[in-house]
Amino acid sequence: MSTWGQLNLMDPASPVQGEMLMFHDHALVLLVGIFTFVGFLGVKLVFNKFASRTILEAQELETIWTVIPALLLIWLALPSLRLLYLLDGQTNAGIILKTTGHQWYWSYEIPLFQTLSFDSYMTPESDLVSGDFRLLEVDNRAVVPYQMETTVISTSADVLHAWALPSMGVKMDAVPGRLNSMSMFVEKPGVFYGQCSEICGANHSFMPIVVESVSLSDFITYLKTSD
Repeated sequence: MSTWGQLNLMDPASPVQGEMLMFHDHALVLLVGIFTFVGFLGVKLVFNKFASRTILEAQELETIWTVIPALLLIWLALPSLRLLYLLDGQTNAGIILKTTGHQWYWSYEIPLFQTLSFDSYMTPESDLVSGDFRLLEVDNRAVVPYQMETTVISTSADVLHAWALPSMGVKMDAVPGRLNSMSMFVEKPGVFYGQCSEICGANHSFMPIVVESVSLSDFITYLKTSD
């Protein structure tokens, strides 16, 4: 999870988020290069003592400063389109996690063998123990196995919400009367935090998301003990 004063993005826990970080670095190289070049030209123009008032056009120069930005945009667009394709990819995952947004908590269902359903509320400050994160801990975590594809389905029971888990590269709108889905592949065990990312009312900031990834054997044990 992100910490106070952190400058870089969160460490990826899924292949999609890893690709997002690579695209971020790719775009940053382009932006820094453009900023450096434009800044250099700006400084040169400020201190330039020459003037060419009689020049009305420069076809070669206009062609160059039209073609080069077009090539740079293509250099940026190709990996962007590839990333969008990866984000929209759907798999036949054996694990399904359905999440429903409420004002102001989340409810989860895992329809495997028999449906497991539970509500997830933010843990009050008075109930926090040492090591817990304020405004991020919940009473019931959503548990999924790592190294397995999981299809996350989101919807809402009242107003617009958004189920977001930054370390997984997942952000889905939860819309009343509609099901949105994304594939999520957790690479390693751990506890991952997120928050509702759509302003949904007075307690919008108090409906965190916590997903815990465990081994497949521990996940099966969790399902059996939760019946």
